[in-house]
Amino acid sequence: MTERERLPYRPCVGVMLLNTHGHVFVGRRADHADAPEGVGTWWQMPQGGLDEGEDPEAGARRELQEETGVRSARFIARTRHWYTYDLPSELLGVAWEGRYRGQKQMWFAARFEGEDSEIDIGPRAGHEQEFDAWRWVKMAELPGLVVPFKREVYAGVIGEFGPLVD
Repeated sequence: MTERERLPYRPCVGVMLLNTHGHVFVGRRADHADAPEGVGTWWQMPQGGLDEGEDPEAGARRELQEETGVRSARFIARTRHWYTYDLPSELLGVAWEGRYRGQKQMWFAARFEGEDSEIDIGPRAGHEQEFDAWRWVKMAELPGLVVPFKREVYAGVIGEFGPLVD
């Protein structure tokens, strides 16, 4: 068994937030030297780790609020299974203090029912600012915006949630 195989996946949730035009919220990751994905100008949907014993949907709602300030969202779907991705070799043993090989993610789709002025990506007490910019994009653009080792997960999520905008 390799060192990678000995490490577990970090439990995580993500939210595909859809506006009334069927576009998806993405945030540009704030450039932190200790970011688990490494430094770079990557865009992603809101996502984050589950607390021990936390219900995945409750965690997704918490992450959405922590990272975007959004409360006006109606959750409408979840992925059929957990998606996993492995960290690239250069981040293995570095990201998340070396405790995980990557993440296993449950994704949720939510309809944004508020106004864009509700979105606030600024820092919050007890939570480091995740994004330094945000925008709405077409779902098909997502894989080209995210860090390369998450692209397969994003393709799977798009496959499941794509019918929600058709």
